[in-house]
Amino acid sequence: MTVVDTMAGRLALIQQRIADACARAGRSPDSVTLLPVSKTFGVDAIREAMALGLTRYGENKTQEIRQKAAALAGLGLQWVLIGHLQTNKARDAARDAAEVQSLDRAELAEALHRRLANEGRTLDVLVQVKTSPEPSKYGMDPADVSAFLRRITADYPTLRVQGLMTLAVNSPDAAEVRACFRALRELRDRLRQENLPGVSLDRLSMGMSGDFELAIEEGSTEVRIGSAIFGARSYPDPQ
Repeated sequence: MTVVDTMAGRLALIQQRIADACARAGRSPDSVTLLPVSKTFGVDAIREAMALGLTRYGENKTQEIRQKAAALAGLGLQWVLIGHLQTNKARDAARDAAEVQSLDRAELAEALHRRLANEGRTLDVLVQVKTSPEPSKYGMDPADVSAFLRRITADYPTLRVQGLMTLAVNSPDAAEVRACFRALRELRDRLRQENLPGVSLDRLSMGMSGDFELAIEEGSTEVRIGSAIFGARSYPDPQ
């Protein structure tokens, strides 16, 4: 068994690649957080990742969070919802997720707020922005984000905006991929100039197993890595 055939080896390789990308961008490796994406992987894989010091996991579906949280209760894990969230699943997200990175519309914000108020909770959120031309990708139009952030502050105080998230175009052309990441960073920079009250824009969640180095070079503060840590999935990942 070679080193990359183990989870420990794959994790070490990802951490080194993150450090190398940061060096190329003139950044500290500490400026980038790694979010392991455990969607479709079982609790045994998560236990193995826990032994490597990982305690925060990205999931696509609320039912998968519910199942894994029950199986791994009491271990201090945090579950981050990164997949598209249907409004009728807002109750589950409000109850089980530590963070939602895919907030992309007002009706979802309203549903989350209502459920969080019932639960007596607040929730960290990232606003998902559509920077890819692909119809399959979710996200808010960049032109609508400023007004949306103002509405969250005014109407949905249980939601704590921490930054923005995006999915880059699925393309072998690095320039096209970079353009998606750059668009999010430039949007963040413009929004910062508005001095929006009650809104933090410190975090940019962008970059996955196939493109995270480009994302880091364009300003990502968090990369979402699944298969490059956990191994190949048993079926294609639409995201």
